[in-house]
Amino acid sequence: MEFKQVVGSRRTIRFFDPNRPVEEEKIQVMLEAANRASRAVNADFAKAIVCYRDELSDEVRAQMKTPTTTVQIDLAPVTIFWYGDTSFVNGAQGRLKELVDLGALPVTHGWTHAYVDDLVYPQVLEPLSKDQLATVWAVSVEAGLAIAQAMLAGVDEGLGVGLHAFNAAAVKDILKVPDHWVPMWILLVGYPAEDAKGGGQRPRRKLSDSFYRGQYGNPWTEIPAVTERLKDEGMIQEPMPADASERMTEIKQLADRFGLPL
Repeated sequence: MEFKQVVGSRRTIRFFDPNRPVEEEKIQVMLEAANRASRAVNADFAKAIVCYRDELSDEVRAQMKTPTTTVQIDLAPVTIFWYGDTSFVNGAQGRLKELVDLGALPVTHGWTHAYVDDLVYPQVLEPLSKDQLATVWAVSVEAGLAIAQAMLAGVDEGLGVGLHAFNAAAVKDILKVPDHWVPMWILLVGYPAEDAKGGGQRPRRKLSDSFYRGQYGNPWTEIPAVTERLKDEGMIQEPMPADASERMTEIKQLADRFGLPL
């Protein structure tokens, strides 16, 4: 699938086929995509624990749920628990020096071993590591990049995906999660039982509602030709119709199939 189609085709799938296993090879593709994400100081911010539904008891799955993450965790064959590692600063000097030696951090931009030791570590990384709020913010952003790439890789592999919350306290005990890992999201993975298009693209506001040029208050002006090209290339797809009757019919059929209340 072309990249723009992957972006446009991603949906939050909530009805998975519980009887169709997900190949481990496809999960590895998703993890490798996360592993290749952009990352500050070349640190492994994103951590993940992959769990297969059939290896978890009904009781354990129930403990993992939240008010907004309910039946979907019972239907999804795979649940990937994502975390951010707050110990990322450990070994940062060595990783940065390696990038200096490889030329990824070029001397033309001021990068040398001395620059790492005398400026970057003591003035940037060490203070950041001692500021809990800043650390969690940095870890959340960096881990989020990896999670997004894993999610899109899953779509490219023909899978359905959906990010959800989870009961972090319960899961910490169940999965023996280290104290220095900050809980992010769970990524539910499986083959969709519902239409993979999920009834159409979710509503999105105009670019000018969220993005600006030069300064706040100067909205980005969309170029109509670009919008049309993105429709042709699959990033912008048919939206969910105002008349939801067809989607509601599908939901009823899925409810009947899985014995779910309406």
